[in-house]
Amino acid sequence: MDIKEIQNLIKFVAKSGASEVKLEMEDVKITIRTGSERTETTIVQAAPMQGMPHMAAPMAAAPVAEQPAAVVESEDAKYITIKSPIIGTFYRKPSPDKPNFAEVGTEVSIGDTVCVIEAMKLFNEIESEISGKIVKVLVDDSSPVEFDQPLFLVDPS
Repeated sequence: MDIKEIQNLIKFVAKSGASEVKLEMEDVKITIRTGSERTETTIVQAAPMQGMPHMAAPMAAAPVAEQPAAVVESEDAKYITIKSPIIGTFYRKPSPDKPNFAEVGTEVSIGDTVCVIEAMKLFNEIESEISGKIVKVLVDDSSPVEFDQPLFLVDPS
């Protein structure tokens, strides 16, 4: 799990209102506790295995390079973005044998389901918060998505 995923997880937990979240994977344990005005995060990584000489020395933390922000093209500036409210797997269809919720050119209204995001074996229907026409689908079907990741561009006119 990299630092960006951990930061997104912290943001998600802080916004969700949960008081404590524990995540344990094979080599990392993360506990996030939110309190009155502060968020406490504890990250524990497993000790390196003795049989692996290249991992025996402690690793120095490499500086995280900031990636330049994506430049929005001027023609896309007039569109409104539908973003992912959760971390999970993006699906354009309710099931493999059904048609896509929304295609390029589909007119959507407020409250229309535009996709499904699976998180922890739960399928969450994502509804449009705006009315307009879908101009671009920004994520491939069955792809992982992060919190606040753009999913669709909508022309509100």
